[in-house]
Amino acid sequence: MNLHLNNQLFIVCGASSGFGKAIAEALISEEASVIAVARRTDKLETLASLAPERVTIVAGDITDEETRQKTIAAIGGRQLHGALINAGGPPAKTVMETTAEDWDNAYRTLLRWKVAFTQALVPLMQPYGYGRLLFIESASVKQPLENLVLSNSLRVAVVGMVKTLSQEIARTGITANVIGPGSHNTPAIDRIYHKKSEQTGLPFEQIKTAAVNQIPVGALGEADDFASLALWLLSPASRYITGQTITVDGGVVRGTL
Repeated sequence: MNLHLNNQLFIVCGASSGFGKAIAEALISEEASVIAVARRTDKLETLASLAPERVTIVAGDITDEETRQKTIAAIGGRQLHGALINAGGPPAKTVMETTAEDWDNAYRTLLRWKVAFTQALVPLMQPYGYGRLLFIESASVKQPLENLVLSNSLRVAVVGMVKTLSQEIARTGITANVIGPGSHNTPAIDRIYHKKSEQTGLPFEQIKTAAVNQIPVGALGEADDFASLALWLLSPASRYITGQTITVDGGVVRGTL
């Protein structure tokens, strides 16, 4: 299927590893141009080597205003077709383990910067009557995960913001959607297993094996599989999908909505 992404321009946050890296690589393979944002310059340079003429790197923390300004500047006079809005999650904690500072940090790293960045990106897309905003959150927005109260809480707020935004801009040609990954074979998932190991005293590998056995399809997801859906949602083919939260979790979420 030709997704018609060639010559289109995308911002990809968290492009140095995990989902962001897989999606950036998939966009590059589709002949798209990418502004790749992440903290690790060496990883970004490796990514850029795949297509130096089509990849611009911005090294920095996307949750910081300075990095976001550099990312916007990297667009130059080009049309921005889409953005993957994505960053790491907060530490694994129970409700009673959290402090007021933990909640303040979670608000800053999970919600506040996404609102500010979205407010900056939408006006750049509106003159063209086209745009794709895609947020990576978590399957926990539909079914909370143990020991992840900060993520469970603040990511739901992001979903509420995206749903509201999608209604406000529905007639502009810009879509806004959320993908909620479940357990995937990326570095981020290990913090959950380490936390459970710490609580129970059981070995990390035993905890991981038990968790995988609870996934209906019987395996962790892979970042490349996740990227295939993200690519479609970033493409013109997804024009009739907006305001949706789609979980990619191997069947873990048991609710019907």
